[in-house]
Parts: sequence; C-alpha cells; structure tokens
Amino acid sequence: MSFNNLDQLYRSVIMDHYKNPRNKGVIEDGSLTIDMNNPTCGDRIRLTLDVEGDIVKDAKFDGEGCSISMSSASMMTEAIKGHTISEALAMGHEFSQMMLGNDYEITEEMGDIEALSGVAKFPARIKCATLAWKALEKGTKEEE
Repeated sequence: MSFNNLDQLYRSVIMDHYKNPRNKGVIEDGSLTIDMNNPTCGDRIRLTLDVEGDIVKDAKFDGEGCSISMSSASMMTEAIKGHTISEALAMGHEFSQMMLGNDYEITEEMGDIEALSGVAKFPARIKCATLAWKALEKGTKEEE
C-alpha cells in the first residue's frame, strides 16, 4: 500500500471514530472520574472508568474537542477495556512513544490507535492526541 493510500486510510479511521465515537458517555456509578483539558486549544475530556480489582471493566469518555482528541479518546476506551490498569498504562506508554516519533510497539489489541501515528509530525497536535491517555495516567496514579 502506498504512503498516500495509508494516509487516506488513517484519516478515514480517525474521522470514523470522531463521527461515530465508541464509548461516548459517562458511567454513572463509575469508580473513577477524571477531568482534563488542554488549555492551548480548548479540548476537554471527562474519562470515567469502572475498575473492578485491577481490571478496567468499562471505560467511557465525554467532552468536546478536535477530531484528533475525540477520536483518540474513542480508540483508547476501546483498547483498554478488559485489561488490567498496568496493561492499559503500558499501552499508553507505547502510544506516547509513537507520538514522540520513537520506536513503539502497537499490538493488535490496541485496535485503530496506529491511525494517529501521523500526528507525531505535528507537534502542536500531540497534546490533542494524548489528552485521554494523560487522563488515564492521572486517574490511575490517584487511585494507587
């Protein structure tokens, strides 16, 4: 597949998650609620997690922002469900490495997340893509 075709595919995956977000909403009796915003662009997110033991049973997000921040949140909530907190944080680490342009390993269980790899070329947009992941990191650190 040529670079242009791959770029188009990634763009369409991002737009699909933006227009048809997965896990949009709030877990009313969620065990963990994290609010974060990106003051430079106005993106804001509320991440709610239902954590049982060490397993993320459910994950939802609400908020508003650009297509990158909202699609990243959609992809992240899909990826972390059913995984332990440490596995979810490891996914976040690999995602951060991808955003920094470093070597990374995106596993199949992380779903569509690699579609955001092109964001690394736009430093001003990296905060948009990492907002949901930073909320996950912040919330799970507060739980420890």
